[in-house]
Amino acid sequence: MAEPVPEPIVQVAVPGPFARLFDYLPAENADVPGAGCRVRVPFGRGQRIGVVVATTGDTPVPRARLRRIATILDDNPTIPADLLWLAQWAADYYHHPLGEVLSMILPVPLRKGAAADAADEVRWRLTAPGREALVTGLPGQPARERLLAAIAREPDGADTGTLRLAVERYGPPLRALEARELVERITGPRAATAQTDATTAPIPGPDLAPAQRAAAAAITDSLGTFHTLLLQGITGSGKTEVYLEAIRRCREAGRQALVLVPEIGLTPQLLERFHQRLGVPVALLHSDLAAGERLSAWRRAAKGEADVILGTRSALFVPLPRPGLIVIDEEHDPSLKQQDGLRYHARDLAIVRARQLGIPIVLGSATPSLESLNNVARGNFRRLRLDERAGGASPPRLELVDVRRRRLQEGLSAPLREAMAEHLAAGEQVLLFINRRGWAPTLICDDCGWVADCQRCDARMTVHQARGELRCHHCGARRGVPTSCGDCGSHALVQLGEGTERVEAALAATFPDHESVRIDRDSVRRRGALDARLARIRSGDARILLGTQMLAKGHDFPGVTLVGILDADRGLFSADFRGPEHLAQTVLQVAGRAGRAERPGRVMIQSRNPDHPLLQALVTSGYERVAEDLLAERHASSLPPAARMALLRAEAPAAGAALRALTAVREHIATLTRPADGLDGVGCHGPAPAPMERLAGRYRAQLILEAAHRGPLQQTLRELRPWLESARELRAVRWSIDVDPVDML
Repeated sequence: MAEPVPEPIVQVAVPGPFARLFDYLPAENADVPGAGCRVRVPFGRGQRIGVVVATTGDTPVPRARLRRIATILDDNPTIPADLLWLAQWAADYYHHPLGEVLSMILPVPLRKGAAADAADEVRWRLTAPGREALVTGLPGQPARERLLAAIAREPDGADTGTLRLAVERYGPPLRALEARELVERITGPRAATAQTDATTAPIPGPDLAPAQRAAAAAITDSLGTFHTLLLQGITGSGKTEVYLEAIRRCREAGRQALVLVPEIGLTPQLLERFHQRLGVPVALLHSDLAAGERLSAWRRAAKGEADVILGTRSALFVPLPRPGLIVIDEEHDPSLKQQDGLRYHARDLAIVRARQLGIPIVLGSATPSLESLNNVARGNFRRLRLDERAGGASPPRLELVDVRRRRLQEGLSAPLREAMAEHLAAGEQVLLFINRRGWAPTLICDDCGWVADCQRCDARMTVHQARGELRCHHCGARRGVPTSCGDCGSHALVQLGEGTERVEAALAATFPDHESVRIDRDSVRRRGALDARLARIRSGDARILLGTQMLAKGHDFPGVTLVGILDADRGLFSADFRGPEHLAQTVLQVAGRAGRAERPGRVMIQSRNPDHPLLQALVTSGYERVAEDLLAERHASSLPPAARMALLRAEAPAAGAALRALTAVREHIATLTRPADGLDGVGCHGPAPAPMERLAGRYRAQLILEAAHRGPLQQTLRELRPWLESARELRAVRWSIDVDPVDML
């Protein structure tokens, strides 16, 4: 009599700091779940939701000790095979636990066990009184009317993504419609014949210039094959129109397009523009959405109902059953790099995904990263150029304003104030950029030199005048603004430097007849605030625009003819070797907001180092020359992208503990770097305290590993990681591995 076939072993990735998979027996009286299915498993004294990665016949654990899967949550894989492969690749490359990666991919409700299908999705549809109201209208209630119209276009019910497209803050008007019984909630799956996208007649775009047509043709010719295309176009050259044409062709081929942007603030204007030009709603995915909205968009993409998905870096992990094209807008932006947890770079991982799927990926930027330019030089990327502004607009004129011997009025030099008055008198708009929030970055005693420092960080606290408080912009600590010195008791406290609040007050006093709008993290904290402020800018009611990085990226303000950069020196002497690159990119991105219509633009760059070679090259030769010089310096110094780098970080409450831990790490690495193992050529630098050693009450240190090629560095990290997870020397610290770090501070 034949022996019974042993049950298969199900290997499950469980969220947590675990580098391995966990083996389970199948659930009682149930089929073996496939890879990518979620399961609830016993873990320790409780249960956790994990993801099946594989099945096998072998296990190092005695079968009698194996526990069974408690519940199978999915009949079909929630994480499809290609996305499971990408998660495994990312976990291996960035040296992060696979269970954590897979959990991060899933929307929060799915992590907690919600159904993967849309059976429990809430939608809204018109009632009979609602259909009557659609005809008669709702006088004085434009938001409610827009919602009614949007819901009417969805016979099977409008989801939250459709409602948000019609009205950004749809909650209050939707509740009012429900109270009047003009709409009703429904749940359950959509009808098989329902049109899930509220299609409208597409609005034709402008005729493409020859360079735009050539770029769009190069992208569409690549559909169906893997290519990495760098779309390098000066600001205002019409890169978005190229994206739209390529996406239109992608949709015609029955494929989905995924578009990633670095900032949430860029999504509303792109969302509306894509909807108008393509005629379908766009599935929106970013962290500012409610969990239900993210889940709804994720489901629509996973079912193939959404032809276009727009989001920030985490949208990279959305399922795409009909993949056709990936677009990364502003590919140079540091925000595309995740700075905690899985420290992935969305641009780099998107290229991996495009290669795996066999589809083209487009990287767009006016100021490409040195990594992308290096890949162009090596023949890995194909560059598409847009060297002229759309519509015949002229590039802005850049000029340096030497403020070394000038008295500034709250950060504004006399030449800048005079130019502002001239442009405002002509009916034009002015944009001022200062990348510092608050009123003043330093509070100091004029008698003894005491400075208001953060008690938890090696940083000064910033004065926020509107709330009468000091804030640390690193850890978030707050306290009231003192009236006397913390050391000598003197009342001679001086607020040094300028932030956006202080400049805003100066503008109100200097230009009282012209409304100004401030856009920074403080002023747009509430939902809908950013859209409201951008609307005032585009209407022309606000004549002076003041802001931080949030105002510098991707926005199109046709009325702006003058840009003032109040402090261009902060990146010249950064402790981060990428500081000059980021400074050059920021200056030109901000400058690009000027003169995008028929009126010429002027950019005034205030500096106390106007003779600095980088600033001189920016003004006289442009970004391409600056990038060439910086890339040559990186190659001469063996810095990325000329070399591969990983950063090992450690932090602890006690001073010195992180340094001691990383010293032990370096000593252990020395035992690994044997030529026979292929680990030669990996250099160690440090350990050393982080440039800001104390952050949020913890002392930080870092150790840099670098190599000329990826292989030896990755092999070193693979051999090192098991030791890191078990070493006694690291038990008192929190440590992390950052492969291809972007922020060295």
